[in-house]
Amino acid sequence: MASTSISPSFASLLPLSSPCFPTVSTRRPPMPHCRPLLVGRKPHPVSASSPKNNPDNTTTNGSWVSPDWLTSLVRSLALGRGDDSGIPVANAKLEDVSDLLGGALFLPLFKLMLKYGPVYRLAAGPRDFVVVSDPAIAKHVLRNYGKYAKGLVSEVSEFLFGSGFAVAEGPLWMVRRRAVAPSLHKKYLSIMVDKVFCRCAQRLVSKLQTYAKNGEAVNMEENFSQLTLDVIGMSLFNYNFDSLTSDSPVIDAVYTALKEAEARSTDILPYWKISFLCKIIPRQVKAERAVSVIRNTVEELITKCKEIVEAEGEQIEGEEYVNETDPSILRFLLASREEVTSVQLRDDLLSMLVAGHETTGSVLTWTLYLLSKDFSSLKRARQEVDNVLQGRLPRYEDVKELKYLMRCIHESLRLYPHPPVLIRRAQVDDVLPGDYKVNAGQDIMISVYNIHRSPQVWEKAEEFCPERFNLEGPIPNETNTDFRFIPFSGGPRKCVGDQFALLEAIVALAIFLQHMEFELVADQKISMTTGATIHTTNGLYMTLSPRKKQHDHGPSLSVSG
Repeated sequence: MASTSISPSFASLLPLSSPCFPTVSTRRPPMPHCRPLLVGRKPHPVSASSPKNNPDNTTTNGSWVSPDWLTSLVRSLALGRGDDSGIPVANAKLEDVSDLLGGALFLPLFKLMLKYGPVYRLAAGPRDFVVVSDPAIAKHVLRNYGKYAKGLVSEVSEFLFGSGFAVAEGPLWMVRRRAVAPSLHKKYLSIMVDKVFCRCAQRLVSKLQTYAKNGEAVNMEENFSQLTLDVIGMSLFNYNFDSLTSDSPVIDAVYTALKEAEARSTDILPYWKISFLCKIIPRQVKAERAVSVIRNTVEELITKCKEIVEAEGEQIEGEEYVNETDPSILRFLLASREEVTSVQLRDDLLSMLVAGHETTGSVLTWTLYLLSKDFSSLKRARQEVDNVLQGRLPRYEDVKELKYLMRCIHESLRLYPHPPVLIRRAQVDDVLPGDYKVNAGQDIMISVYNIHRSPQVWEKAEEFCPERFNLEGPIPNETNTDFRFIPFSGGPRKCVGDQFALLEAIVALAIFLQHMEFELVADQKISMTTGATIHTTNGLYMTLSPRKKQHDHGPSLSVSG
């Protein structure tokens, strides 16, 4: 579950970390196949007077997102007020338009980083962003929550999340964080592995084996999206969307709403703030319908659960309370007897539904893609699964032994972070590391994608190399990598659902590897776009076959219960 982008994801929606895995020393020996990480080495921001930070800006190839006139206006305003920020102004070229508008937003940001350095100013629609690709600056912004708020994220996604803690600020955010965080305790996660993660993954494999027998190419991105919706439905509400076997309108509604939130962030005129226009403009009508589908679904589930809790007079007993019949987060929150409006509860749960489904589905998609292109890593991961599980389903305690598979997931999160971009707004004038100055109200775009792929931050930055994370070292996170690895954000609003997401992903992959052989369909072009996370543009198609001597490697596929 990853942190907040222009459209938030589960990692940022859950603001407090859950310590399911220990953090130990980061000292580790060099890897056999990769050069060691640059531990302690951080990129040095390039001076604003450096030639690299002041390329010739005479190009005439602009875009309406960042056209020459808008870039020139930003530069003129900066100079007019005696700008001493030290931040260069970047030009977006015409070929970047499709990516800045509804495409892979993070890709032009990476190109501009290579040209302008780790910090630059970018005109985008009606506003300009300071784009950050430096771990030290990301650390400063994310840890100083009082100085930096969600800002733009809250504005463009309020139509979807309302006052949910995904976008809430100040005292409301603090109150809702304290209410939700305790529900994700160790006992709950352990029960989820057995009752939800394993059972849903078995249903997926059973479905895929039918395709395998028919020799059909399978869109794994679509199937992983269906899997994670079923998982989050059971985990949050004890409700089976059954999207693996029937069409679910919720999946399309979630994607539509998240794309709308992203589009609003670069609209030149925020016409969507005018209510009557939202009822006649097709894009807004579609978005409003999508939100209605999601909200109506959540409200109905809350109402049903409330009736049960009230009828049974249920109350929480102890810190790690779980209702054995219904271990869902909704049941926990209602049994806590906290005074909260139905609308607030709906908004909080809607945040978790949208992001918990989006993020893990993308993690599974890109991890499988990377493994399909690296036979040695796939072989090692599968062998580990066989050795650790010995033909049975994974248990909560097994996860710490699936070290290499977990590192494959972490390396996938490095190369394809979800979300690829985090947005914050300065609440006060501030000076960033590197002596860059920002004014109150300035929107800051932390490019997680850039940090994770920067050659100034990582050795062999573009290569898939799970061994870069020492198997005997700590689980990599923002703290022990000094913010060079931030797939779940960092600071006070770091994802509280990070362990949930990692457990869900590793259980699903382990069961998949036990039962299935897979191969990437040849000659398909894998291109990227963004919603809350990094998606493919046309799906990820694989040819599948049942694994030989399956009874020696995996459990029987009982999917009852």
